[in-house]
Amino acid sequence: MSPHLIPSAGDITDAYQKILPNIIKTPLIPAPHLSDYFGCELYLKLETMQYTSSFKTRGAAFAIQALSDDERKRGVVTLSAGNHAQAVAYCATQAGISSTIVMPEQTPFAKIARTQMFGGNVIQKGRLLDECQAEVNQLIKKNNSVLIHPFDDWNVICGQGTVGLEMLEQLPQLESLIVPIGGGGLISGMAIIAKHLNPDIQIIGVEAELYPSMSMKLSGQPGSCGGETLAEGIAVKTPGRLTASIVEKYVDKIVLVSERSIEWAIGALAERQRLIAEGAGAAGIAALYQHKELCAGKKTGIVICGGNIDTRLLSSILTRNMMSDGRLVRFRIDISDEPGMLANISSAIGNSGGNIVEIYHQRMFYDVPAKLAKIDAVVDTRGAEHVQLIKANLEARHFKVSIIDELAQTGSTGE
Repeated sequence: MSPHLIPSAGDITDAYQKILPNIIKTPLIPAPHLSDYFGCELYLKLETMQYTSSFKTRGAAFAIQALSDDERKRGVVTLSAGNHAQAVAYCATQAGISSTIVMPEQTPFAKIARTQMFGGNVIQKGRLLDECQAEVNQLIKKNNSVLIHPFDDWNVICGQGTVGLEMLEQLPQLESLIVPIGGGGLISGMAIIAKHLNPDIQIIGVEAELYPSMSMKLSGQPGSCGGETLAEGIAVKTPGRLTASIVEKYVDKIVLVSERSIEWAIGALAERQRLIAEGAGAAGIAALYQHKELCAGKKTGIVICGGNIDTRLLSSILTRNMMSDGRLVRFRIDISDEPGMLANISSAIGNSGGNIVEIYHQRMFYDVPAKLAKIDAVVDTRGAEHVQLIKANLEARHFKVSIIDELAQTGSTGE
């Protein structure tokens, strides 16, 4: 198949029939809490439930099925920030084919470990996905391996498009689809099939603000991509030629989302819907959070495209979200260094309904007078009003109290 030929809806339908034994038909679920918050009728496509916890299994499965006997003997190689890596490793191992995956050096440990668990030979090279390409080229030259590109590949696009086919089979009344964009493979396949089934459906792409590569390519405007992002799965500096031509033809709008919005979205999915998503997987929710007018009043489908998030990162995000909305607060309390002070503070916080999570007693620093001390109390609260109640009750006992902004001190990215 010509790499420049745009797949048809029929191609995607054929791909779906061929990969059905190798994928999970994932659920499309209503999201009532988020629907109320955003003012739309929201449905979530849980590609986090695929065999490799991401939609990438679909494209990899179809691309590997398309290999000739000779190509299977030579083995496959790819470059990936993690999800395509796992998918290629899994599908290749299932087919009895060797796979080598070049991954960026800052790829989360969880994605590397899972890729190896699925049978892939992992090589880490470069800071970003684009920087892995030189190593891939050398491996192809050295081993005569077959490249399965993560997005700019006809077979991969067909496989990814089956997400959209399933969504519109599950809920034909959908009026909008919100889809993350990295290199463009997922949104390309989904847009082709969705516009075929419903020409009036709105297709909205989402890019991280730090990596607006597709927007830049289509607008022809100069710009730059780069920086540390929570959405490493869509941190692509150069989108595909084939995918760009498809996005230009079929996608109605592309929006950008900040790191703070992505962080909020990961936390909101966990706390409001009890769903675990990585940064790229939560990008669609981030889009609604930052651009609330996008789909007001519409039946809207969002692809939660991946769930491979490092557990320590998830824990940090949930804690930071609690701090940002006042449910976890650090009070700094000045006291005289004498017996009973700590008990008095604990009593004030407890009687206010606060729960002390951690407490630090500081008396050894030079900026603290010898007869004074500072208490830092990290307190679990019900929210901003509760915080002010606790602060007032402490001040009523003649303590000098300040609230420490943890996110400002750690350099949180704003919207």
